[in-house]
Amino acid sequence: MIYSNSDITFNYEERGEGTPILILHGNGPDHRMMMACLEPVFAEQERFRRIYVDLPGFGQTPAAEWIKSSDDMLEAVKRMVQALIPGKRFAVVGQSYGGYLARGLVKDYGDLMNGIFLLCPCIIAEPSQRELPEHQVVTCDEVFLAELGAEDRQEFCSISVKQTREVWERYKQEVMVGLALADETFMKGIRASGGYSFSEEIDDIPLFNQPGLILNGRQDSMVGYKDACKLVDLYPKSVFAVLDEAGHNLHLEQVELFNGLTRDWLERVRSVATAEE
Repeated sequence: MIYSNSDITFNYEERGEGTPILILHGNGPDHRMMMACLEPVFAEQERFRRIYVDLPGFGQTPAAEWIKSSDDMLEAVKRMVQALIPGKRFAVVGQSYGGYLARGLVKDYGDLMNGIFLLCPCIIAEPSQRELPEHQVVTCDEVFLAELGAEDRQEFCSISVKQTREVWERYKQEVMVGLALADETFMKGIRASGGYSFSEEIDDIPLFNQPGLILNGRQDSMVGYKDACKLVDLYPKSVFAVLDEAGHNLHLEQVELFNGLTRDWLERVRSVATAEE
C-alpha cells in the first residue's frame, strides 16, 4: 500500500489486528525480508497489527530530496508513526540500520512504546569505528556453491556464515529481491555527506523499562556484537543474546532460536499491552 501526503510518501504492508508493531528493515533489503522471517511467528498469535514499511530509497518507497542524513531518515520514520499510529501505543522491530533508527525512536517515543526488538542492530554507524570479528564460515557446501554464478556467489559468501542451499534459497527470495530495488546512489550520498551517524547521542535516554529483545550473531562481521553490549543497562527488561553460528543474517542461520526468542518477546509485549487496556 502507498501512503502519501504533503510531507511523505512511502510503501507499507499491514497484517493482523491488535497492538501495533512498526517493523523497520535494514540498509539494502526491503519490507519483504522482515515479513518472511516474522510472519510465521506472528501468525501463531494474531494479536498484533504488524506494519512493515519500506524506508525511503528502498523497495517501493521513493527516495526524498529532503532526506540527506540519518537524522532526516529518522524524521521520515517519525512521520510514518504519525501517519499510521498517531497517539497510539506501539512496539518497534528494527534490523541492522532499522535497529539504529528504532533506537532513535525510543528517544522521542519511549513513553508510547510497549517494547523493542533489535535484530543484529547497527550500534555505531561509521563502520571503521565498529568492533568487528573477522568474517568466518561455519558451514560450507562447496558442491552447492559451485552451482552459483560468480556474482551471486560473491554476494552470498561475503555475508553468510552458513553457506548452504537452504540459506541461499531464502537469501535469494527474501533479501536479494529488495537489494535489486535499493537506491544505492541515495544512500551513498548520505554516507558521503557524513550524515550516516546521528548528529546527537541517541542513547542519552532514561532506562527503557519495557520488554526488549536484542539479538546478535557472534560471527556478524558487518555490525558485530560487542558494541551492542552497551545497550544492556539501557534496556533492563531486555533479553540480550549472542547466537553462535550466526552472522548478519541471523534469522536465516539460526531459525529455531530466532523463532523461540521472538515468541517470548511477543508474549511479554502482549502482557504489557493487556495490562494497559
